Formats: sequence, structure tokens, C-alpha cells
Amino acid sequence: MQKKIEQVKVLLDALPYIKKYTGEIFVIKYGGSAQIDPVLKDKVAQDILLMYLMGIKPVIVHGGGKKINELLEKLEIESQFINGLRVTSKETMEVVEMALSGNINKEITSLINQHGVKAIGISGKDANFITAKPIDIDKYGLVGDIISVDESVINNLLDEKFIPIIAPIAAAVDAKSHPGFNINADLAASKIAASLNARKIIFMTDTPGVMDKNKNFLSTLIEEEIIALKDEGTIAGGMIPKVDACIEAIDRGVPKAHIIDGRVEHALLLESFTSEGIGTVIKK
Repeated sequence: MQKKIEQVKVLLDALPYIKKYTGEIFVIKYGGSAQIDPVLKDKVAQDILLMYLMGIKPVIVHGGGKKINELLEKLEIESQFINGLRVTSKETMEVVEMALSGNINKEITSLINQHGVKAIGISGKDANFITAKPIDIDKYGLVGDIISVDESVINNLLDEKFIPIIAPIAAAVDAKSHPGFNINADLAASKIAASLNARKIIFMTDTPGVMDKNKNFLSTLIEEEIIALKDEGTIAGGMIPKVDACIEAIDRGVPKAHIIDGRVEHALLLESFTSEGIGTVIKK
């Protein structure tokens, strides 16, 4: 009996958050171990299903760096990163698009569908809903800077009760010159979240969140504190695009951005429906 009472208490604790978030859009950047480990993948799918049944509208933007690295290694194509961004030649772009749109996107879509929810996989090339231009063609190759997001494409899918699963590949403004662009998934998620007026953007990572220089976990941050951590070199490498994406999202109207540890089972629910949460919250 006591166990049943505890279960009810958990539900009651979550009730204020359920009431607050019903009907709201959550953009989830899905990556790291949670995208690879079979047990974690299933837990994430369960979390997304429960959010959906609560009336939340999840929008999933996924990465796929490990899969891309594996394919590039097999094809003996060298990987190079600058400031956390993958330098993308035309040769690399073919592999990136094959891995993201052709493999990972459909795998995630199938997983969500298996849990009884309608999911549909797309990339920014579909209906040209994400367009981009090169950040710096000489330095980064076909890495794109998003120019526009046609949010009506996503809103139409949400209205039809679909969960969009988005691969971060953008259409080129000048399709004759470029086959498309590789977009950092974190930055793509922030642009999409802002265009949709999302209530939250959540980044799933393989770290507990943002740490200070002494490796102490930081539960809450504001933009000025992030800038200071970047300037002193505490935030570096692959964490740079994540915090930059968080800042962009909140600067463009998303109330809160979260960086959470996707290796924790049911991390999405713990962050969204408990008062303590488990990750770093970035806000104004």
C-alpha cells in the first residue's frame, strides 16, 4: 500500500507542471548515448510518448556525430573539427546526409512509431523548410548558417498530431551551387525552437550539464555567466555550440533552455516535471 501511495505522490508532484505545459511545444535536441544505447533509446521514446499523451507537442531534432564518424572511417575520409563544428567537404556532405536523413532519422521515427505515436521524419530540405548559406566556405566547407525556418511546415504536422523528427540538413538558397548544408544540430534546434515560440528547448548530452573550472555542476546560468566561462576556457569544444544555441534560443524568446544528461534514465521527465530537475537551466 505504501508503494502505491508514493506513486500517487509522484503524480501529484508532477501535476502543476502538466497543467502548465499542456498545449506547449518542447523542442528536444536528441543526441549522445541516449541515441545509441538500446535501453536509453527505449526510455527516451517512453518519455516522449508520455509528454505527447500529456498534451505537450514534442519536436525532435537529432544529431548523429558518432554514426557519421563511423561511416567516414570506413570510407577513409578524415574528420576535422573547428570550434566544435565538423568541416564538411562535398565528399563528407554526402556521408553526413546519408547518415542523418537516410539512417538515423528513419530509425528514430520508427522507434517512436513503435510506441504508438505518429512520428514523421524530415530534413530541412523537405519543402525547403530550412534554408541556409555557408558560414565560411573556405574554413568550414558546407557547414551552413540558417537563413530561414518555415515554421508552418512543422505547425501543420503538429496540428495533424504528428511528432516531427528533424535531421539538421538545410536546403541551399542557391541549389545549383550547393547540394545543401550540414547544420550543427544544436544550432538547428535553437532556430527551430525560436521560430515555433517553443516553451522549452532541451539538449540531451553525455555530461551532467555545465561545469565550472573546478568541475562543480552549475544548475542555473544566465548569458553573462556563460560568456565569462567561455572567455576563461572552461566552456570549450563541443559544449560551445550547445551554450551558444541556448543563448540564441532565449534571446529569441524561448523562456528556458536546458542541458541535461541523456545517460540518466527518463532524464526528459525528471527535468521537465520535477522541481529540482537534473540539468543546467539557462534563462534570462
